[in-house]
Amino acid sequence: MVKKILTWGGIAFLLFFIAYRPDSAADVFQSLGSTVGDIGRGLGDFVTSLIA
Repeated sequence: MVKKILTWGGIAFLLFFIAYRPDSAADVFQSLGSTVGDIGRGLGDFVTSLIA
């Protein structure tokens, strides 16, 4: 029950954040995307180093 409340609360906060601060929300998502890309590149370099 608590997990369900926290999930819906998080979704509501996310929608509120996007609706009232779209520039800040875009910056946050761009930063997260960049971080995921960096992790992927690092993992790819690691695997390449293992194979080579």
